[in-house]
Amino acid sequence: MSRDNDTLVREFVEAFNTKDSERLADYLHPEVVFQNYGEDEVRGRSAVVQVWKGVFETFEQVKFETINQAVNGDVVIAEQVHGLAFPGGPLAPVMNMAVYEIRDGRIAAWRDYGNPSYALKLLRGA
Repeated sequence: MSRDNDTLVREFVEAFNTKDSERLADYLHPEVVFQNYGEDEVRGRSAVVQVWKGVFETFEQVKFETINQAVNGDVVIAEQVHGLAFPGGPLAPVMNMAVYEIRDGRIAAWRDYGNPSYALKLLRGA
């Protein structure tokens, strides 16, 4: 399926709301490199899917939303809200900036930038 880069990333972000890590695989290049601010780099589609499988098992609610998005060729920069809630906890609106590099119609590089300390504070309901 051929999509423009804007649509590809918007659909990818919406796919998180299903909490189905296998659904993310369709958007990822086999050699994708994922870097989440402050954590080790994750390489390869299977490894990235496994990371998100664990995230989806940890959080009772996942509601991701794109606020603003800019596309320049094969680079997409997106301002997002990652709504996450621990079981029984409040939905924390964690602000995030993401940079995606597209190759062969799939996400080949993905870097998330946020403030993990503030995210944890929100997740704890503070």
